[in-house]
Amino acid sequence: MEIRAELTATVWKVVVEQGAIVAEGDELVILESMKMEIPVVATVAGTVTEMRVGEEDRINEGDVVAVIESA
Repeated sequence: MEIRAELTATVWKVVVEQGAIVAEGDELVILESMKMEIPVVATVAGTVTEMRVGEEDRINEGDVVAVIESA
């Protein structure tokens, strides 16, 4: 499942790495927009098979942040 950004922002912090096992609701990355921190969370439990962003990357609304293979 592709996890997408809900807004245009800068990646402030990458919380998990490729290969991590996550539960639904776990933070994957934290975005920064207009001095606010916005978490992007896993919508399914599973294994992170791809992380498509890095810290300080500029992303747009709808960009894929991570891919999770559901458990």
